[in-house]
Amino acid sequence: MSFTVVIPARYASTRLPGKPLADIGGKPMVQHVCERAAMSQASRVVVATDDDRIRQVCEGFGAEVVMTSANHVSGTDRLEEVVRKLGFDADARIVNVQGDEPLIPPSLIDQVAANLQAHPDAAIATLCESITDADTLFNPNVVKVVFGFQGMAHYFSRAPIPWARNEWASIDRQYSMPEGVSYYRHIGIYGYRVGLLKDFVTWQPAPAELAESLEQLRALHNGARIHVDIACEKPPAGVDTEADLHRLRAQIPG
Repeated sequence: MSFTVVIPARYASTRLPGKPLADIGGKPMVQHVCERAAMSQASRVVVATDDDRIRQVCEGFGAEVVMTSANHVSGTDRLEEVVRKLGFDADARIVNVQGDEPLIPPSLIDQVAANLQAHPDAAIATLCESITDADTLFNPNVVKVVFGFQGMAHYFSRAPIPWARNEWASIDRQYSMPEGVSYYRHIGIYGYRVGLLKDFVTWQPAPAELAESLEQLRALHNGARIHVDIACEKPPAGVDTEADLHRLRAQIPG
């Protein structure tokens, strides 16, 4: 199974500037992510960054680095620049692993890549996990996904989908989890065919994408199929805040 992992690593994080270089257990966070990716079946691991400080650190521990523009609107634009610079064919497969997930299980990387290989009609593959409580279901920061029996996504939303009409008929009642309905949280790891990335950067943002602020809706709007699978292993939380960083440092002592 041949695929490449690309790890975007930006210095200018709004909530945690310099996040990829944050020390965790004596190593920069981006190094932990690279080491996890190297434990997968990927044939190549590349860090994509727009910052020379990150480049120097990554090259210092032996990582391959591709410098990208600092002006990309989205992460997908950055990925497209990487595959263009590296000269990948349209059929090549890329797995995008976020640079703030130092504990990502390699099994999830392999699962996404394998699903993309097994479903040639899918341009993108991603993962999800079950939602079991109403607070998570109604949290707009948690992205929900609905997909068919073959695993192809119907829609992604910040709203609780599908809407349980009978159970939630009154807006005055306290919402709870309806019986007999499955709900899934989208996990933000993606596998892409390079041809999709090349097409994606030519498409205008879709109306639903702008409304929900969810980039994957642009792919669905333009007819690209997205395969969704339930994660084979529960992914640990990534690092978004200073509190997250302290939590990770406690888990990975120096």
